[in-house]
Amino acid sequence: MDGAVLGLYLFATFIGGLVSGLAGFALGLVVSGVWLHILTPLQAAFLMAGYGIFTQGYGIWKLRHALSWRKAAPFIVGSALGVPVGTMLLTVINPAYLRTGIGFLLVIYSVYGLAKPVIKPMQSGTPMNVGVGFLNGLLGGLTGLAGVIVAVWSQLQGWPKDQQRTITQPVLFAALAMSTLALVVAGGATVENAKLFALGLPVLLAGLWTGFWLYGRLDDAAFRKLILVLLLVSGVALIVPMR
Repeated sequence: MDGAVLGLYLFATFIGGLVSGLAGFALGLVVSGVWLHILTPLQAAFLMAGYGIFTQGYGIWKLRHALSWRKAAPFIVGSALGVPVGTMLLTVINPAYLRTGIGFLLVIYSVYGLAKPVIKPMQSGTPMNVGVGFLNGLLGGLTGLAGVIVAVWSQLQGWPKDQQRTITQPVLFAALAMSTLALVVAGGATVENAKLFALGLPVLLAGLWTGFWLYGRLDDAAFRKLILVLLLVSGVALIVPMR
């Protein structure tokens, strides 16, 4: 990897860490636009999952004062069930149709949310939260966007920003841990990938710290708009996937 390519890799890693620190998800969405042009798909997937564990673990620690494992548990259980199902479905269905359908739903939801300042909060119970977690894991197994469904659901509940992130981040951490294990088994843990991981980690952490610094200056309304914009970008990326 020459100097220019390494610079692109490190720049994308910093921006991915910054967005993850600011919003709590979307690292993969941000870095894939650059990484998939300079890394192999297996390398990109392994590094996204490995870095994701760091970003989500750091987020969980930073927001530990607001964390409730009891509230997060149904989403984690549902996602743990959904991820392998989504991965299995990759072998029997064309995921492009599902990606496109969900992409349009995300675009419609985010545009509506940005146009409408306030949405009446929805109420839910444990069975519904497990179901949402399952759909979240299913989409993650099919597309790699494991935090999108939980992010939408958190917004529909009308939760404040810290509560949204203390649900989304543990769910993402569990999904990424499963993905990392699967990628290690698939041969992703190579010496070259370990070197790239080590080179990018300080840059990632710098971006992550910067993102959390900015997060502390957002109120709930600004955070809601930020998430809606990222969901809009996620929807467009699902409709027109990057090559």
